[in-house]
Amino acid sequence: MANTVQIVFQPSGRRGEIEAGKSVLEAARTLGVGIEAACGGARVCGKCRVIVETGRFEKLNLVSSADHVSPVGDVEKKFLTAEELSRGYRLACNAFLSGDLVVTVPEESRSAKQVILEKGRERKIEVRPAVKNITVTLPAASLSDFRDDRQRLLDALEKETGLKHLSVDYPVLKELPQILREGNWTVTATIWQEKEVIRVAPGKRETSLGAAVDVGTTTLAAFLCDLTTGEVLAKASRMNPQIGYGEDVLARISYAASETEGREKLQASIIEALNALTADMTEKAGFSASDVDEMVLVYNTAMHHLALGLDPRYVGRAPFAPAASAPLDVKARDLGVKINPSGNVHSLPVEAGFVGADNMAVLLAEEPYNGDKIKLIIDIGTNGEIDLGNKNRLLSTSCATGPALEGAQIAFGMRAAPGAIERVNIDPISHEPRYKVIGQDEWYPVPCDRHSTVQKSGAQGICGSGVIDAIAAMHKAGVISKAGRINAKLDTSRVRRGESGKLEYVLAWAQETAVGKDIVITQADIRAVQLAKAALYVGAEYLMEKLGVDHVDEVILAGAFGSYIDKESAMAIGMFPDCDLSRVRAVGNAAGDGARIALLDAGKRREAASVARQVEFVETAIEPDFQKKFMDAIAIPHAKHEFSHLKS
Repeated sequence: MANTVQIVFQPSGRRGEIEAGKSVLEAARTLGVGIEAACGGARVCGKCRVIVETGRFEKLNLVSSADHVSPVGDVEKKFLTAEELSRGYRLACNAFLSGDLVVTVPEESRSAKQVILEKGRERKIEVRPAVKNITVTLPAASLSDFRDDRQRLLDALEKETGLKHLSVDYPVLKELPQILREGNWTVTATIWQEKEVIRVAPGKRETSLGAAVDVGTTTLAAFLCDLTTGEVLAKASRMNPQIGYGEDVLARISYAASETEGREKLQASIIEALNALTADMTEKAGFSASDVDEMVLVYNTAMHHLALGLDPRYVGRAPFAPAASAPLDVKARDLGVKINPSGNVHSLPVEAGFVGADNMAVLLAEEPYNGDKIKLIIDIGTNGEIDLGNKNRLLSTSCATGPALEGAQIAFGMRAAPGAIERVNIDPISHEPRYKVIGQDEWYPVPCDRHSTVQKSGAQGICGSGVIDAIAAMHKAGVISKAGRINAKLDTSRVRRGESGKLEYVLAWAQETAVGKDIVITQADIRAVQLAKAALYVGAEYLMEKLGVDHVDEVILAGAFGSYIDKESAMAIGMFPDCDLSRVRAVGNAAGDGARIALLDAGKRREAASVARQVEFVETAIEPDFQKKFMDAIAIPHAKHEFSHLKS
């Protein structure tokens, strides 16, 4: 047995070296990962459930196996079902480490919940859903009327609506005779796209429900809507359970292609999450999941394939051809989505390559194709999507920013959850920092006299917005150079050489933190962010060149990350081209808004299909001067370009 092992906790992304023989729960506590353990690890509550992932994780550079923990014990057999044990569930208090491990902490076991952005902008949406309820009264069956029940219903619907050639979905047909008689021949038929009857209910059914879900690489945000009024009845969100198989989409594609039943496991994890979100929302609103008649999903191209069970291998390699890019309609029962089994699951179109249906949803929400202003729209995530243009011409591209901007691959990086440092500024004279922690109102360190004890901030790590703030502040205060190198000549104890011998900046001293360690920004952290921000900048730069413009009228930051970062800090490190900061705005979860728009207005689906064919995709990586532009963009904020709006 090795003296130490590597363990990675997902979805937080916390990683560390732990003494072999320690329990997973002890490892979690050492690394500051919150796992519910009501009994304190006494093995009597069964709350500390985790999932041991198996396979080779290339991005993490380790192999995880069920054999790398102690065998399942009697305590676990008491609290976990046979099905859960077969899926890799363990109790963290009763699983002892003997080898490298990747562990997923499921939603129900997390003590610190990630901050997930559900809210977008207030938008006026015309309610013209694909699903409508029609109440009709049929003539009762009699010896003088030989029509079957199906035809009797279709004739009544044609008389009421003028719709001909309607079909009745098979599960509806199975229950139709009983429902007609239960309703005393008055029933409500739910019709999809004026083509098919997907539900028949006795009597008058007023409400029809739909769900819209933004399936992000890292998080899922869902909305339950009344399809007759457009009202949002409930919201729910959770981490994407696929994180246990890889932080980014390329890692997941690799897992799907290389592991036995990898694709099936990845799809099953998303479907399970969709079902949990739907059940959560409908319970909040006083309904059941089976009351939902339609679902709209938006996602990037890789997540589109993994959620629908499509072969993702060829999306991950040049020329990045998707299995299907057109809008898709799939029966809920075929996907295993637990709504009305006859209900429809609609996917917005994929634009091209890695520019997926989620980007199309953002375009639906912001509608740059209907205006005169040149808009630069950046949806910042593990995979960044960029759009530029107006009603005359619209271009798009994607760039692999990686998970660094979300706190992963950062020494003390963590997702946006209580305990994460989210804001930072640094005094340019003393080079002393102040920072704010999610869940705390104060900025730290709190001023105190020399006789006072240090007040703990509760900091466990630093999330993406904090990393951006920290690097921008370090540059403005002269702690790092334009090239991103830490200045070793500064007269401050905050700059030092870490255990690796590399320079680092101490953001929070150990006695202030909840993890008992100094929280630092390392030279490697700075470089990881430089690479990510350079990818975004170069993508925008190429689109501007192709469109023939030297400035933009407006910069729109979409998505959770774009909503939480400080726009001045973002521009100060060069995440996007120079612009008047008053014209830079965050629009929240625009992809979620676009999903709701497509759910509530079927006409917008046709609009999306049309716009997707018009958008010109630019593959920046094949441009002959890409490497030169990329190297220039690594500098903070840029090696050559002026940022006149930052000078004040």
